Amino acid sequence: MSTPVLRSVHVHPVKAMRALAPTEAEVEPWGLAGDRRWTVVDATGKVVTQRRHPRMALATAELLADGGVALSAPGLPRLEVAVPSPTATATVEIFDKYVEAVPADDEATAWLSAYLETDARLFHMDAPEHRRPVDPAYALPGETVSFADGYPLLATATASLDALNALIEAGDHAHEGPLPMNRFRPNLVIEGTEPWAEDGWTRLAVGEVTFRVARPCGRCVVTTTNQSTAERGKEPLRTLAKHRRLDGRAIFGQNLVPEHRGTVRVGDPVKILD
Repeated sequence: MSTPVLRSVHVHPVKAMRALAPTEAEVEPWGLAGDRRWTVVDATGKVVTQRRHPRMALATAELLADGGVALSAPGLPRLEVAVPSPTATATVEIFDKYVEAVPADDEATAWLSAYLETDARLFHMDAPEHRRPVDPAYALPGETVSFADGYPLLATATASLDALNALIEAGDHAHEGPLPMNRFRPNLVIEGTEPWAEDGWTRLAVGEVTFRVARPCGRCVVTTTNQSTAERGKEPLRTLAKHRRLDGRAIFGQNLVPEHRGTVRVGDPVKILD
């Protein structure tokens, strides 16, 4: 087995929208720079994701130099959204937790509401003090996350995807496979490991940055959403539920917390430290 390497890096500027694939990214305490610093919120103040609106998979947010985003989606013109002035925040609810964020302008609201065909508003998480704590059952003191589901980064392994696709091919919904890695919306994709080797990781180094492995990632209906068409199927949840379950949840990938700042680059060696 060759030395594992970082195959790809993925940044999601707006939570639940299409990922970007830069060749490198800065690692901040709460995740990759620019990853999920923006989110869409409904009229009740709750964060909106592909769980409710799979069409979000077809929308793209390009990162702008000033931290803003350029939104594009089928049927709508491209819209540049500047980072809003942090003069006033509003409370946003994300998975029964509450965090302060800054609303974008009315033009972004109109664009999102037209695309999702419901009241929707774009919010920006502007300051470190507005990050929310990582689940205390799996966190060390002071660890925080932005609008990601629960942890700063998610890592997946190509060998494990290959193994999963083999299981899908042998099952009742073989026609849905093979599945691409974007179903799992990772930040770091690692190649050169054995299948499911990540089950035993507790710490790893990717290039110059070390990470603590917090826990395996429980998977939801988003993984059944084709990220190119927004159509849904049964896989991979059906197969993961049979072969990859922990604490009652289907799992794939590992949630990571950075131990310090640095930069990760495609091609970086990956070392399993513990």
